[in-house]
This record gives sequence, structure tokens and C-alpha cells, in this order.
Amino acid sequence: MMNYHALLIKVETYVNLFYLENSIANYFYHNQIHTKEVLETTQKIGSHYQLNDRLFFIVCAAASFHDIGFIISKGELHEQKGAELADVFLRSIEMNEEDISSIKNCILATKMPQSPVLFEEKIVCDADLFNLGTTTFKEKNKLLKKEQEALWNIKIDGNVWRASTISMLESHHYHTDYCQNLLDKTKAENLTAIKMKQEEKLTLFQLNTSSENGISEIPALVDSNVDIEKVPSVKKTKRPVKGIETMFRISASNNVRISVMADNKAHIMISVNSIIISVVLGLMLKNITEYQQLLIPTIILLVVNVTAISFALLATRPKIPDGLFTQEQVDNKSVNLLYFGSFYNMNFKEYDAGVKAMMADSEFLYGSLTKDIFWQGKTLGRKYRLLRISYTVFMYGLIASVSAFGVAIFFF
Repeated sequence: MMNYHALLIKVETYVNLFYLENSIANYFYHNQIHTKEVLETTQKIGSHYQLNDRLFFIVCAAASFHDIGFIISKGELHEQKGAELADVFLRSIEMNEEDISSIKNCILATKMPQSPVLFEEKIVCDADLFNLGTTTFKEKNKLLKKEQEALWNIKIDGNVWRASTISMLESHHYHTDYCQNLLDKTKAENLTAIKMKQEEKLTLFQLNTSSENGISEIPALVDSNVDIEKVPSVKKTKRPVKGIETMFRISASNNVRISVMADNKAHIMISVNSIIISVVLGLMLKNITEYQQLLIPTIILLVVNVTAISFALLATRPKIPDGLFTQEQVDNKSVNLLYFGSFYNMNFKEYDAGVKAMMADSEFLYGSLTKDIFWQGKTLGRKYRLLRISYTVFMYGLIASVSAFGVAIFFF
């Protein structure tokens, strides 16, 4: 009976030594770290299913060898190369033909698109692409792109790479119920995130090309079967898109910050005057007959307090439109779809159609952003105008009230 535990130690030792002797700096993804992670994941899945010693050895040996051929072939048919290297080594330690064949089949099943048949092959395939359903996916994807660019001495356009990644994520599925239950949700979130980024970048690309060259459509950047290594990068435009983005972002951020400051100032005014009213009313109602000479100064103070509070409340009082827009407004580009007051009573289908029309038209999009900043400024102007009146009334009214109290106390 074979001692599979001892054989697995030999396999891991051989693979680690192979990576040390053939280490290349440009392998940012397909390296010893990746192999170690896949092996650890394979062991985790194997333990979950309580595989017997033989099957556990087969999946772990396959995980150890699955990408070793990448070092030799720079990615071309590296699964086949890895299977061949595994065959040579396993024969040197006198493995039986059946186990060698099973290990080779597990390695070959990881070739994209994956094609596992047996359960052990499914385990290795899921372990190999385990990161697609984890929070490390974005980081790993960047390393893979960096590796491809270094190995083939090319610059891969971000739009092309994302399109290829989206195609791969959409076509991929985990083969074991363990990985499906554990990873499918996060994988879907990763796919949604990269789709959103791709849509944003392609919209900017369309805006640039349409304004520079009069082009009205986004070119087909990638096909699901395209060879990513042979796709030329899209030329960069000279339009300062990042500068425009920064301008709108900073403007919106400043307006929000100033609006918060205005609300805080209004809250201070309301709180201070409310306290004064409470204190004055509490004292005067108890002693009104005893201090009748203070009645007029008190009334003056209360009028000042109520007036100041009223203007502060007006500054924070929201004004909301009807929340509806028409198709005619979308066609005329006169509606601001970035402001909730324009659409909160619409259904999603109508709003979605309007937003897509806005994103497809640079004039509409930038016009909406400009309107949003403009009306934010108008709202802020109104807020601060009312706040200024409130603070002015409070300041001069307080002076007048204190003066009236002084006159009443010293002369009456």
C-alpha cells in the first residue's frame, strides 16, 4: 500500500525547488505564491469532502504541478507542459500509471475554458480560480495584467482587459457545491463592480472620441474569443478628462461641505434662541406681576428670538419639486437627472432610459453636471442669505433687548 502522505511531501519539495531554480521576476501572478495558494485551497476543499488518501494526494499533486509549465512556456499550452513535467517526476518516484493519469487529467482540466469531468478534476479547477469569488480578485487581476504586459512586452488597454475579464467571469462557474455556496455571491459582486467601471470608462471614451472626431458610437473593443496579447491598445486622447472629472468632483464636494456648514449654523441659531425663549418665558411667567417694568424688553427679546429662529428654519426648510420629467425634457436635454427632485416619482424604467440617453450624449451629460453644480450654488445662496438675516436679527436684536433691559432696570 502506497504512503500517499510521504509521496505528497516529495511532490511539494520538488515543485518548491523547481520554482526556486527557475524563478523569473516577470511572473507576477503565475509564481510560487499562486501555486501555494491553490494547493492550500485544494487541501481545504479536499478536507471538506473528506477525500480518501489517494484522491487527496491526486488533487494536491495536480494543484502543485498545475502551473509549473508556465515557467517554461510563458503561458502557451502550459497545462500540457505541466502535465508532462508531472509525468516525468511521478514516474521517477514509481507512481502507478492510474494515479499518474488522474493527476495529468486534473492538470489538463484547468485549461481555459475549464473542462472537468471527474470530481477530483472539479476540485482542482475550482481551487485554481478560487480568487474570482474573493475580495482579492481585483488585486490578483491587476497582477495578471501586469504579468502579461511584461512577458509579451506590450501595453494592454484597460478597456480591452476589463472586457476580456468580464467575458471570462460571465462564462465561468464553480463546479463544486462547496465553492458555489462560498464564492458565487462575491464573484457576482466582483463582476458587477468591473462592469460598472467598464461602463464608466467606455462612456468617457465615447465622450472623448465624439468631441474630438465627431464619432457617435463606441467601437467594439473586444470579442469574447479575442487573444488579449495581440490586441493593440486604444490611443489616448488629449482631452483633459481627468481634469474635467476633478473639477466636477471638487465642486460637488465643496457644495456639500458648505451646505453642511450652513445646516450646522442654522442648528446653532435655532438651539440658542430656543433656550433663551424657554428661560425667559419660565422666569417671566412666574414673576410677571413683580417685574412689570421688564415686560416690554422681554417682548422685544422674544420677538427677536422668534424672528431669528424663523429665518434659520426657512434656511433649512427643504423645497422639493414634483419629481417628474417628460420624454420631451430628455429629448431637449433640459432635465437634470442627477437631482433626485427631478425623478423621485418616476418608475425605474423611465429613469433608466433617461440616464442612458444622458450617458450617450456628451452635451447632455456635461450639461446635467453643470446644472447640478449651478442649482446647488443657487440653493446655497438662498440658505446663506436667510442665515445672514437670522444672525443679523439676533445680533442687533440682542443688543437692543439688553439695552431695553438696562433702561428698564435703572430708570424704572
